[in-house]
Amino acid sequence: MENIIELHGVSKTLKAFTIDNMNLRIKQGFVTGFIGANGAGKSTTMKLIMNLLQPDNGDVSVFGLDYTSHEKEIKDRIGFVYDSNIFYESLNLKDISKIVAPAYTHWDQNQFKAYVDQFELPLNKPIKKFSKGMQMKASIAMALSHDAELIIMDEPTAGLDPTSRRELLDILQEVMVDGRRTILFSTHITSDLDRIADYIVLMDEGEILFDKPVYELQEQYAIVKGSTELLDADTEAYFIKIERLPNGFQALTKDASKVKEVFDDHVVIEEVSLEEIMFYMKGANHSYD
Repeated sequence: MENIIELHGVSKTLKAFTIDNMNLRIKQGFVTGFIGANGAGKSTTMKLIMNLLQPDNGDVSVFGLDYTSHEKEIKDRIGFVYDSNIFYESLNLKDISKIVAPAYTHWDQNQFKAYVDQFELPLNKPIKKFSKGMQMKASIAMALSHDAELIIMDEPTAGLDPTSRRELLDILQEVMVDGRRTILFSTHITSDLDRIADYIVLMDEGEILFDKPVYELQEQYAIVKGSTELLDADTEAYFIKIERLPNGFQALTKDASKVKEVFDDHVVIEEVSLEEIMFYMKGANHSYD
């Protein structure tokens, strides 16, 4: 199975938001970063993938299966890590594990205890007294203890301090070492993906702008700086979005090699971050996949 998640022609209309004819494929065995500004449609898409929302049109498949006939089987193989606590706040981890365990075919209590020890989580302390970082670790421990093949993470680092964010990312790197798992990591904190992502999906206003390997983004996309005198109807076609500044222009291109060929040493070409790509492509012409 090459694609662990597939959305074909998916449409969903909510009160103030619409996804129209979305196609999305998430490859098995990799970390896919799902980025976009708040309100871009990431959480809605995640809910469609989890069957927490049903599409108005189109098809959603996970592990090559559809939710209509295989919902229990699909969810048995998914671990979900949300941006806030999803457990009963008054219960401790020991009690929560007893409630969660029967829901999964492959729950391993010894594995759960091993992760609790590794993450230094207290078994008998109420969840409401956990820090945000501890809550994230608890969610990951739950996901990994039923041998989840797909881990879906919706803004897991939001609100975490830098140390906790780094620790969480280290855990995810360890989880991916054996190549058995797939992670879909939704975030607007794009720097979190610099260390762990293999693919990046960018969403804006309910539309997938691109789905690309990280190495392609690094090779093809760049920030270009130069004099506004270089811009005309022909040269502007090489850029996705242009900022005209008092001392020149700054723009995003998705064809750095062509820009180098056309402009030579008359422009400065710099590496671009995911945050800059997201900034420049928000609200730009959506035909740059």
